[in-house]
Amino acid sequence: MVNDSSEKRATVLVLFYSNHGATQALAEQIASGAEKANCEVLIRTVPRVTDRLDETISEIPEDGYLFVTKQDLIDCDGLALGSPTHFGNMASSLKYFIDSLTDIWLKGALVDKPATVFTSSSSMHGGQESTLLSMILPLMHHGMCILGLPYSEAKLHSTSSGGTPYGASCVSNDKFSGLSADESDLAKAAGYRLGQFANKNR
Repeated sequence: MVNDSSEKRATVLVLFYSNHGATQALAEQIASGAEKANCEVLIRTVPRVTDRLDETISEIPEDGYLFVTKQDLIDCDGLALGSPTHFGNMASSLKYFIDSLTDIWLKGALVDKPATVFTSSSSMHGGQESTLLSMILPLMHHGMCILGLPYSEAKLHSTSSGGTPYGASCVSNDKFSGLSADESDLAKAAGYRLGQFANKNR
């Protein structure tokens, strides 16, 4: 049997919402890890939800990453979902998009696909783990297979900032100035692990 080297690689969708850059920085490191697992990576975001009903959002953002589409979710082989912590929960902008996915749920389009979650908070005890859990819940309803960070990752034992067994995270403090080395390495590890499972799922 001839090996077809042109076979399409697994696609990992890194979907995030970010206010001040910390969650985006995690998204980019997770993408880097998935690329090291030989996956195609698609980084996408969601529009900001406002309290003004008359305010419209352009279909294409003025700068930064493109907005996600439902087809991006359907086509991906693995998903990384990220949001800053808002009172111990995911940001409303991300939840607004997730709440629109009933049609995908009815089709079972995400069943058995691997997924990981990530978050950032401005303080050490800012609700990171509850935010990660808030993102895990709808993914479980979609039948996705949730991947955390195992304690075989040495940095999970030594980090003094972000990083949890529930998913990659970052403590941004008052003004985000970049990920710590541990936060960056753990995010890459989460992306690499997701990429490995996405490859197996094809």
